[in-house]
Formats: sequence, C-alpha cells, structure tokens
Amino acid sequence: MASDPLAFDTASKSDTLLDNPSQEKGLGDESRAIPGKDATAEETEVAPVSLAQLFSLSSSLMLLVWSAPAAAGSAQPLMALLFGNLTNDFVKFGIISKQADSGNATATALLPEAAKAFKHTAALDASYLAYIGVSMFAVTYAYMYIWVYTGEVNAKRVREKYLQAVLRQDIAFFDKVGAGEVATRIQTDTHLVQQGISEKVAIIVTCFGSFFSGYILAYIRSWRLALALSAMLPAIAITGGVMAKFIGLYMQLSLDHIAESGNLAEEVISTIRTAQAFGTQKKLSAIYNGHIAKSKEVDLKAAIWNGGGVAVFFFILYGGYGLAFHFGTTLINQGHADPGKVINVLLSILIGSFSLAHLAPEVQALVHACGAAAKLYATIDRVPDIDSFSEEGLRPENAKGEITLEDIEFSYPSRPTIKVVKKLSVTFKAGKTAALVGASGSGKSTVINLVERFYDPTAGVVKLDGNDLKALNLKWLRSQIGLVSQEPSLFATTIKENVAHGLIGTQWEHSSDEEKFALIKEACVKANADGFITKLPNGYETMVGERGFLLSGGQKQRVAIARAIVSDPRILLLDEATSALDTQSEGIVQDALDKAAAGRTTITIAHRLSTVKDADVIYVMGDGLVLEHGTHDELLAKNGAYARLVETQKLRAAQGITGVDNDGRDGVWDEKVDMDIEKRTLEEIPLGRQKSRHSLASEIIEQKRLEKGEGDTKDDYGLLYLFKRMGLLVRDQWRHYFFGSIFASMSGFVYPAFGVVFAEGITGFTKLDRAERTHYGNRNALWLFIIAIIASVALVLQTYLFAAVAATLTARLRSLGFKAILRQDIEYFDEDENSTGALTSKLSDNPQKVHGLAGITLGAIVQSIATVVAGSILGLVFIWKLGLVGIACTPVVLSTGYIRLRVVVLKDQANKKAHEESAQLACEAAGSIRTVASLTREADCLRLYSESLDIPLKKSNRSFIWSNALYSLSQSFIFFVISLTFWYGSVLVANREADTLTFYIGLMSTTFGAIQAGSVFMFVPDVSSALGAGSDIIRLLDSKPDIDAENEAGKVLEESKVKGHVRLEGVHFRYPTRPAVRILRNLTLEAKPGTYIALVGASGSGKSTVIQLIERFYDPLAGDVYLDGDKITDLNIQDYRKHIALVSQEPTLYAGSVRFNILLGATKPESEVTQEEIEAACRDANILEFIQSLPDGFDTEVGGKGSQLSGGQKQRIAIARALLRNPKVLLLDEATSALDSNSEKVVQAALDQAAKGRTTIAIAHRLSTIQNADTIYFIKEGSVSESGTHDQLIAKRGDYYEYVQLQALTRA
Repeated sequence: MASDPLAFDTASKSDTLLDNPSQEKGLGDESRAIPGKDATAEETEVAPVSLAQLFSLSSSLMLLVWSAPAAAGSAQPLMALLFGNLTNDFVKFGIISKQADSGNATATALLPEAAKAFKHTAALDASYLAYIGVSMFAVTYAYMYIWVYTGEVNAKRVREKYLQAVLRQDIAFFDKVGAGEVATRIQTDTHLVQQGISEKVAIIVTCFGSFFSGYILAYIRSWRLALALSAMLPAIAITGGVMAKFIGLYMQLSLDHIAESGNLAEEVISTIRTAQAFGTQKKLSAIYNGHIAKSKEVDLKAAIWNGGGVAVFFFILYGGYGLAFHFGTTLINQGHADPGKVINVLLSILIGSFSLAHLAPEVQALVHACGAAAKLYATIDRVPDIDSFSEEGLRPENAKGEITLEDIEFSYPSRPTIKVVKKLSVTFKAGKTAALVGASGSGKSTVINLVERFYDPTAGVVKLDGNDLKALNLKWLRSQIGLVSQEPSLFATTIKENVAHGLIGTQWEHSSDEEKFALIKEACVKANADGFITKLPNGYETMVGERGFLLSGGQKQRVAIARAIVSDPRILLLDEATSALDTQSEGIVQDALDKAAAGRTTITIAHRLSTVKDADVIYVMGDGLVLEHGTHDELLAKNGAYARLVETQKLRAAQGITGVDNDGRDGVWDEKVDMDIEKRTLEEIPLGRQKSRHSLASEIIEQKRLEKGEGDTKDDYGLLYLFKRMGLLVRDQWRHYFFGSIFASMSGFVYPAFGVVFAEGITGFTKLDRAERTHYGNRNALWLFIIAIIASVALVLQTYLFAAVAATLTARLRSLGFKAILRQDIEYFDEDENSTGALTSKLSDNPQKVHGLAGITLGAIVQSIATVVAGSILGLVFIWKLGLVGIACTPVVLSTGYIRLRVVVLKDQANKKAHEESAQLACEAAGSIRTVASLTREADCLRLYSESLDIPLKKSNRSFIWSNALYSLSQSFIFFVISLTFWYGSVLVANREADTLTFYIGLMSTTFGAIQAGSVFMFVPDVSSALGAGSDIIRLLDSKPDIDAENEAGKVLEESKVKGHVRLEGVHFRYPTRPAVRILRNLTLEAKPGTYIALVGASGSGKSTVIQLIERFYDPLAGDVYLDGDKITDLNIQDYRKHIALVSQEPTLYAGSVRFNILLGATKPESEVTQEEIEAACRDANILEFIQSLPDGFDTEVGGKGSQLSGGQKQRIAIARALLRNPKVLLLDEATSALDSNSEKVVQAALDQAAKGRTTIAIAHRLSTIQNADTIYFIKEGSVSESGTHDQLIAKRGDYYEYVQLQALTRA
C-alpha cells in the first residue's frame, strides 16, 4: 500500500544509490564526439537527454498503455475513501459504546441495533476493498506485462542501434575507443536505459495517478485540511530536486572513473601473457585500484546526499501528519469536518505524498537512463565524415583499378601535429603490382589506410580511375578491395564463414551455398590453406575461436588471405600479408598471391624484401615521401636506399657452401623446392588428429579429467552463504554494519510507533468533550513531530552507513576480481566463456549487482524485519485475535513475493550467458573494426548480434508471463488482507471484544507491518541478480589455477647463481582447450648458458608452444622443463619469471607513457631504476632517438594498446622493456617481425650484443635474423627434426636448407 512510509524507504534506497553509476564502464571520450567533426576534436561533456529523446527509439505501443498504470494508481486513494468511511463507522460506534458504558440508557438501548448496522456497513465497505483488489490485479498485470515487454524490445533496439552506430564510425573514432568499452557500454548502459523505459515508467505513471487522484479526493472531501497539508509539496519537490542533481553529478563522476578502470582491464586481459611474463600484475592492479578508489570516494559523497535527502523527506512527511491531527481536530471542533473526512484527507494526502516518495527512485532510474542514453545516443546520432552506411556516391559499373595519390598530406587525427605523409604523389597502375618498402613510420601503412578510405587526407586527393574517393560510394569502393593486414583478424565462427565474409557486398553474396563453397575452396587452395583445413576433424566447419586463437599465426594469415581474394577484387592491399608465415608457407602463399595479383592492382607492404622483388614497381619510402622507385633490378643498379635494404637482408653464404645465393643450382630450386612446397603443404601438421591408439599424452589427459571429475558445478550459492562471504571481505566494516542495523531497526520501529499514535488519534476523535478532543489532537501531533525527528536521524545514518559499506565492498570486489583474473593461468583465458569481452563485462557488472544487496537492500531487509517483529508484538499485546489474523496473512503476502523471486532468479540465470555472448559479438566486431569495414561486414555483424539478442528476449517474455501474474496477485493481496482485517475487526468491535484504539493499533501495526514485509520483494531484481553475480565473484576468488602466479611456494634462485641453462626433455603437450590436437611429441632441446638458440619450422609445428612452456604459461603433459638443472615446476613462479624476458610476435603496450611501459619490465622497484638504465635499454633497442624526438619524450602517451605508434615503434619499446630486466634468458617470439630492414639490422645487432652472457631462444621465419645462432633447432611435427649451426644445417641439405633456399633474394 502506498501509505506505507517504509515502502519508500526500501524502494528509494534500492534505486538511488542505488544503480550506482559505477556499474557502467564508460566509453570515455568516444561518446562526446561531435557529429560531423573528428572524434578527437575539442569535446564537451554530453548533457543528459530529454525524456522525449529517451523514448525516441521506443515503439509506439508504449504510448497506448498509460491508462492501466494510472488506474492502478487511483485505486489506493479510492481505498482511502473507503478507509475514511469505515473510520467514521468505527468512531460513531465507539461513541455509542462509550455512552452505553457510562450508563446512558438510550445508548444502551440502541447498542444492539447500532452493532448490527455497524457490522453490515463495515462488511459492505470491506467487500468494496476486495473488488478493488480484483481490479488491481487486472490493471497491474496489464501494465507490467506490456511495459516490461516493450522495455525488453526497446532495449534490444537501442543495443542494435548503438552497435550499428559504432560500426558506422570512421577509424579515427576508434583511435580513442576500445572494444572492451563498447562491450560494457552495450551491456550496462543499455541496461540502465532499459530500466528507464520499462516498468519504471509505468510505476511513475502509477505514482502520478495516486498523487493526482489522492489530492483531488482530499480537496473534494475537505479543502481546508487539504490546503494546509499541501504545504508539504514544495518542500518535497525541492528536496527531491537537490537529491537528483547531486546524485546525478556524482554518478557521472563515478562512471568516468569506472570507465578508465574498464579500459585498463580490457587492455590487460587481452594481453595477459605479457602481463604474466613480466610479473606486472601488482603494478597494473595498483593502477586499476587507483581508478576504483576514486570511484569509491565519489560513491561515498553520493551516499551522504542520498541519506540526507531521504531524512529531510521523511521529516517533512511525519511533520505533515502531526499537522493533520492538530488542524483536523480544530476543523472537527469547528464543524467543518468529521473524523471520517479527516482520516480520508489524511490518507489521501499521505498516499499522494508517498506516491512522490515512490517516485523518487523511479525518477532516479529515469535520470540514470537519461545520463546513460546521452552517451549512447550521442554515438547513435554521430554521423562520421567517412560514413560506411551512406548510400550516396558513384558506383561505376567497371573498375580498372588505377589508384592515384596527388600531393597528399596527412596527420592522424589522434596526433594532428605530426605529419605522417608530406606532399606524396604516387600512381599505382591498373593490373600492376606495386610494393612499398621503407622504415617503420615512413607512411607505408598510411597509404593503405588512405586507399581503403579509413581516413581522408588533410590535403591532396586520392583517386580511383580518375574519380576522387570521396565521390565514390564507400561500400562499393571497399567491395572492390581485398585487404590482408599485418595482424590477421578472424571472427569466432567457422573457417568457411570467415572466408565467406569476403563475399559480402559482391555479386556472390546471395549465391547458393554450393556456389559459395566452390569459391571458398578455390580461394583456400590459392592461399595454401586448403591442405591444413581438410585435415581438421571438422574441415571447413572448424570453429577458429575468439580472434582465431585456435589457429597458428600462419594458418590465421592464410585464411585471411583466402578471405581477401575469394571475391576476386580489382584491388589487393597486402599490409605485411606474409609476415606471420614461416618460410615454407610464405613461398607458396607468395606464389599464390603473385597469381592472384594478375590482372588486378596490388599494393604490397613488406619488410621482408624477398616477397616484393618481383613487383612491377617498388616505391622506397622515408619520412612520408618517396625516396626512389623502379623495379627490383633498376633499384639495385641505382645502388641507393633499396640496395642497402637488400644488403641487410642477404644471408651470409656459409663457408664453402654457395647454394644459398645464385650459384648455378637453379635446378635445385626449380625441381626440388617447387615440388617440395606442394608436398609439404599437404603434409602440414593439422590442428586435428587422425584416429590412432591412445598416446601417452591422451592417457595423461584422460587421467587428469577423471581426477577433476566432471568439473565444478556452476550453481549459484545460497543467500546466507553469499552474505557470509561478502561479510568476511568487509569484516573491518563491522561497526558500520552494527550501527547501521541499529538505526535500520529504529527506522523499522517508526511505523509501528506511528500506528500507535494514529490509533490514539482516532480514539481522540471519539472524545465528546471539545477541550479533551483538542488536548488529544495536540498531544498526538507532538508525538508525530518527535517521530519525525527520530525517523530522520535514523534514516540518514542507516542510509549512509549501509551505502558506505556497499561502496567499500564494491571497490574491494572489483580490485580482488581484477587481481584474481590476473592470477589465473593461461588455460583459463583459452576458455570461450573467459573471453576478454566477457571478463571485462563481468568485472564491471558483477560487483555493482552485489552493491545493492550488501548495502541499501540489506538495510531495507533489516528495517522490514524490525517492522514486522515490532508490529506483530504490538498486535498480540493489544488485540491478540486480530494480531493473529495479521500474522497469519504475512506468509500469504510473502509467499507470492518469494515465488516471483524464484522465477526471476531462474530467468536471470537462463539469460545471463546469452547476454554475455551477445556482448562478446559486439566486442569482437568493434575490436576488429578495420577488418569489418574493409569487408563491408557491418550489416552482417548487426544481423548476428540481433539474432543473439532474440534468445534472451524470448526466454524473458515466457518467464514474465507467470512471474508477473504472481506479482500482480501480491499487489491485490494487500487489498484482500486489509478487507479481511477491517471485516474481522468490525466484528470484534461490534461484539465488544475490542475497542477502536486496540483495533487501529492491530490494523496499523500488525497488518500494515505484514504488508511492509512484502514490500521487501521490491528488491527481487537486486537480490536475484546479486545471487548470480555474487556466485560468479566467489567462484573467481576461490579458483586456484594449477600454475598460480601468486603462489609463494617453490624454490627461490639466487640472482648471482642463475646461469640460464634451459632444457626441455621428452616433452609432450596439447592445449587444454584442444586435447585432441598433438602439439609437441617427445620434444627434447637444450639451450646452454649464454648461447643463442633459434627455433625454425612450419606454422603450427610448436615453436611458440616451446616459448610458452619455458615461460610456464602451461605445464607439459609429460616430460619436464629445466632451468639450471631445476625443474621449473619446483621453482617459485614469480621469482623464476624475473630471470626471463619475453618479446612476442605482436607487441603489447598499455595506455600510459613510454616511460611507464618500459618500466613494466623492471624487476626492482621503479624508484630504483635510473634514467640512464632506461635510456641504455632504449638505445640497445634502437628506439632512444625516436623517443627523444617526440615533443614529450619519455612522457609521451602511447594510446590504448600503443595505438599512437607504428608496429615497429611498438616492438622496439617492447624490446627495450625486455632488455631493462637484464634477464638471464631472453625469449624472442618473432621479435623483429614488425621491423623494417634498417631497424631490424640495428636491433638484431643490439640483440646479438644483448645476448652475450645470457641465454637467448629466438623464433623467426626470417632466417637472416637467426643465422648467427649457436644452435638452430628445426621443429617438425612437434619434435626436433634436425639441429646444428647454420653452416652445419646448410651442409646437411635437409629441411633447414630448403627453408634457406626459399629466402634467397635473387635468382639468375
């Protein structure tokens, strides 16, 4: 019932602090982009949207259903009218009873008839209450079902529109926005918007219905009293306005801090191998905790404002009740009202006022929705200059493919002061292959970006067949281009679907599956991918995993190449297309690309010059200009920059062996190598395995599976266990909980106390003497004023104390959750359910869901229990029969709420995974935006995302049919219970078993106490979501990985005694997520202290796996890895990794300064690392001069994931970070693959120098980088095929020799 003061108390506090902003992970600057301007332009804070804008994406159905909630709202003032009539009946009968008791003969004679009439009238009015209950069920069910349904549908629409808008943006937009931000924004912000446009709106309409009908009825019944009580309204409005303003302000601040923490989490989780290899978990956690601490500080300020606002609100209300009894008594004495009218007006104003109290949290939800929608809608409304959704522009019937760049100048929007290209003029002739070579940062990739129209030049024109690219339709343009990037992006679907993405926007998009598959097969054959694909257990239907992680680098790249050429595009752009391939694969893929390039314009970038020597024209770039151009032979003859580049990449011929370069042995090349390429392609190690007897590894895997059982159950923990575990996390806050519970109990006692005073007030109205009646009225008014003060103090302290604990708990859960994620072993991150998007989203979402339950909701539960207990005791003491009826009705009210709780819990559990999967799709699309844009795959991504949202929508709708029926019934039971109480109370009073005072104490304290207990189930969403979220958090915190980065156990090596002797003996290994695939088979190799060891072999042969086993990212299934004779499984993991430095194939940098990223490699405290040490590491990595040339030097921000730097620059900083550790073992996994030839030569020399005195294990497909190795191990089919020095292996004329032949730069 709305007249229940505590209903606001519990409701308001659930939603005002409530849906704390910190549950959102913001999109940061992205959402503040100005339509039509660069995302990096001067940005202003986005103001919350208006209500009209909030509903701008909603369906028209919502506008047709205002009447049902309005009718539900008017039911309660109608009940107040019946309540007033019943009060009049009780007062009149009470007066006759008192007169009869005092010996009045007339009254005694009339008493039986009066009792009979009283019973009849009371029964009639009670029956009307029951009828209202039935009507309440119908209208509540109608409006709740319609609004929840439309809310779900419209939230789906907002999600779709937002992703559509994100995919529509130009690439400049994504220089600021991370994929993780998009994922959490699309999950948490749309949830806030959904709350604001679903049943919250219906409840607001219900509240307004109660307010207006209550006040209208009050003025009709007694305008004088109603006018006096209306003085509360301005005070309530001002209080609510101030609350909303400050809480909204703090919400925005908290949101921004959580956005920053979410950004960091996404960056770190997506590059977890680097974080663990360098032992940076504590440093990164400290930065993350800094953001969380700021958010907590803001939340505490919001709690103060929220508590203060609630306290003032209740002081006004209870003060108003005192005024009603005082002035109402005066009006009765003057003959302007009767007791029934006074109670009617009091309850009507009370209901109307409390409807505003109910309104506060719902309006807060609207405020939150408007704030969240502002950022979403700003993106939705942003029309980029390069609009992939625009249908405008020319669509020529035929494209020849001639590309011209005229006087191009360009600066990246994120770095407007640095010119990347300066007055560049180049023509790429139709049907010809052009190659771009040059140093990192010289502008090669920028040319690709401009041709794809990822960016527009700041000056000059890019033309295709004479047409300015800006005049062409963007989708048409990109459908004419096939792009293969340096780092291939595959999507989490099958190989077939990935290649089929290349057909989107072409004439074959809607062809039959058979025709499509024929094209896909042909493309894969050309790209040398068909061999390994057909050997997979599921062939072309094999799932590739998130970002294609189930494939090796070379396999991913070949699938990407197949995708690029499947539509036979007129233009082919190859940005380091073969950099991830081993020499064997590169040879045949390059041959395939050469064939594919025939008849189309091809622009290729490669640091590996052997891949571009056959180009029709080679452009040598430097500092944003073309230094020289010509064919391979012409440029060699010039003896200029290109000739010097070639010289750096020539393998030195081994003594006495000349088969490396042209020595007349062309027959060896032609007959042996060409034939072997085809043979080896067919023999390539597949990801699958053929049927065989169980191997040693298979038996070990089976044994491990049996030991673990069927795995941990994923059932949610119980509420009590959840409270216990969360309580232990904030045990130092017990004083807050203790005193908060005391004040919550005081708040709970307020309503029963009010019931006693209310009953006394009704009794006062029965007094016949005017002076005595005045005395009673004034005394009751004073009591209510005292209650107002007590309630205010109790509520402000209760609200603040519980909110403070909740803010502390939320901050700790986020910090501990992030720490626990970083603690997990790499196997954990290989699982589909632990993708970057899902983990980032959970880290943002789950603590916030627990926030409400541990804070405001918990306070409300304590408060409600106190109300029920105190009310029941009062009822039993004063009128035990009616008290028992009230207590008996309590389970009825509670049971419906409990049933709905169970139903909603089940719905949440069923939908949780589906929503995570949809968020992951959004994250994947945003994370690979260049690939999505180049494939014109935006509409396809949207279709898949929309389909993924249909599942939770359908489940939710089915579930809500029943849960809503129970909820509506619980709303009606309130009327039924009050009806029963009035009827039974009238019988007791008529039979003289009770008087008016005891009846009203029983009614107000016990019955309304029971109703109050039912109002706790307003928190069903809080409790249900908190159960699932809390269980997820506990499972994460409790999980102990096999390779525990935080484990203090294990032997700690003395720094001075570590030599760096690495040995792998009889190692068998399979990845835990792919147990059917053999990776290493009885592999044995040794790296003696101070030696340089190189691993060479085909993609997927297990080279990177060796590096990961040495880093102890995984443990072998059989066999052991040793460091200086100690099994690494016996060593302390953190200490062990301090002696190792890793430089990976794809460099990993974090948002922050250059200095910060380099210092992550330090093994000692940052304060002890000198500037000289940092500069020395940078000098060795050939990056010092570049850093010093930057305006801010070492303090230059590198952007998210190092986005402000070129690939080579990122890699050199990563190398500097590794060298700063001064490691005993240096692991180089394609460490120089991203470098141009000039940088590579210097860095390789630096690495050769750095390798002295330490063990170095390197993987490289470019053999020139490892020719000086002390031992080269050729890995084939998971074992060592042959080993020796470069010269020895060349002499063997085996596998390695053939690899060397394939990299020969020249042929006669």
